[in-house]
Amino acid sequence: MREQIPNIITVIRILSIAPICWLLWQGSYALALALLVVAGLSDALDGFLARRYGWFTRLGAILDPVADKLFVVSVFIVFGLKGSLPWWLVALVIGRDVVIVLGALAYRLVTGTLDMRPLLISKLNTGLQIFLLATTLLSMALHPLPGWFNQGLQWLVAVTTVLSGIAYVLLWSRYTINRSHA
Repeated sequence: MREQIPNIITVIRILSIAPICWLLWQGSYALALALLVVAGLSDALDGFLARRYGWFTRLGAILDPVADKLFVVSVFIVFGLKGSLPWWLVALVIGRDVVIVLGALAYRLVTGTLDMRPLLISKLNTGLQIFLLATTLLSMALHPLPGWFNQGLQWLVAVTTVLSGIAYVLLWSRYTINRSHA
């Protein structure tokens, strides 16, 4: 039962997405920021517990990245709807995730296996996406950041989003071709 503690924390984090998005939509940025900090700390805690005590489960391996993606995509959508982030960037971020999920499903259908390991460019992209969301929220909650900073960070996220999507498409294509020739 103890090995399920990280999974329970992750499920609570997933359940916190709706209230956080509602707070963002309502303009309660300081409270949303506080809840996002708690969610971030819970993400670190469940990862620490899993590593420290070996409480790894197959469910946890699925739930944790799903929770992260749900958070990122949900907050991107809210910021897009509020006009805090441009819609082209929101569409790009969501489009990349759709391409990755469809590619993973196609690969699994063709090969019968799927071993998801994030690429370095994908980790960089996710980190930059989270940094963009955090700076956007901080800018809304506390103090506006310079326009050039926001613009530059948005373009950096766009570039890494495209590169990450292309990298996955190329990687899975190569894996599929190599597997079909084996």
